[in-house]
Amino acid sequence: MNKSIYDQLKAKGFIINPEAKEDYLKKFENANSRANNPNQKFWEDKRVLITGISGFAGSHMADKLLSLGAKIYGLARRQSVPEYPNIKHILDKVNIIEANLQDPPSVYQAIKKIEPEVIFHLGAQSFIPTSFRCPVETFDTNIIGSANIFEALRNSKHNIEAIHIAGSSEEYGLVYPEETPIKETNALRPQSPYAVSKVSMELMGKNYHEAYGMPVVITRAFNHTGPRRGLQFVTSVINRQILKIANGETNKVIIGNPDPIRDFTDVRDTVRAYLLAIEKAKKGTPYNIGHGMAISIKDLIKLAADTAGVKNYTMEIDQSRFRPADVEILVCDYSKAKEELGYEPQIPLTQTLKDGMDYLKTKPHLLNIEAH
Repeated sequence: MNKSIYDQLKAKGFIINPEAKEDYLKKFENANSRANNPNQKFWEDKRVLITGISGFAGSHMADKLLSLGAKIYGLARRQSVPEYPNIKHILDKVNIIEANLQDPPSVYQAIKKIEPEVIFHLGAQSFIPTSFRCPVETFDTNIIGSANIFEALRNSKHNIEAIHIAGSSEEYGLVYPEETPIKETNALRPQSPYAVSKVSMELMGKNYHEAYGMPVVITRAFNHTGPRRGLQFVTSVINRQILKIANGETNKVIIGNPDPIRDFTDVRDTVRAYLLAIEKAKKGTPYNIGHGMAISIKDLIKLAADTAGVKNYTMEIDQSRFRPADVEILVCDYSKAKEELGYEPQIPLTQTLKDGMDYLKTKPHLLNIEAH
């Protein structure tokens, strides 16, 4: 970690310090009254299609939309045992349509059948290490899959209110110290095949908006986490190991690079921002969605341990988990989303970590699965 960057951000109040947790939590006092919430009248009886509905963000999106009275449809690839654990609790309330983003006819037929008023395009290969191991699969899913959605809408001449494409803070990639916190005007310097695929998807969305007038809503979400987060992602890796320490099964946390600084947002805040973006965002222009404060991975371990009441542990660095190229620092400037959408994060990271651990406690068999 570049210590000068860290110290500068800390001095400006953009770093979460586990040793000063109470100061951080004060920022969330009355947060619920400050931030906007989705307009239920806008969403009631709205026909909404979610790609990636069985995934992490997609399942939370379905939960929220159901609470607002929307009619939910989801695209999902065929599974021999279609349990869909992330949406098992709402399978009787949503309509699952079998389709594959990489198969144009199935995407076209699904959109023709559903005639959605709003689409949340959340389906993606989203794990960065996998994108290094399987770049072609990542491009096929994230770039070709997005093209198939856009082409299905164009060719079907379906009159849609909005299609949201979920970009990523990873698009910024190599960020210089003077560029933090990061605004939407920052240069895009992607550092992974995943990030390249998201830049491509965003440029494609802008093109379909400008060339065909397609109502494309663009967000760049910073790291989001919470209950149901995939086991490979760093917050789940840490939460799982902290719980094992609390259970007396081990005394160490094994991690890759401990130095990157990341802006972690609760997935429920991210979903709320996506809904506000559909309601209020200018089409064809990106909006950063984040927490506005960041934490280093090694301090994230400290915060998770404190949240779980774990006092003693050792941190072990596993060089095999390092990425070929990594992004050193990501801190979100969400001022544009605040001004135009009324978005502010409502959930502190301590609550997000607790909820993530509580979720894992209900599925103890997951605690012994190594995934990174």
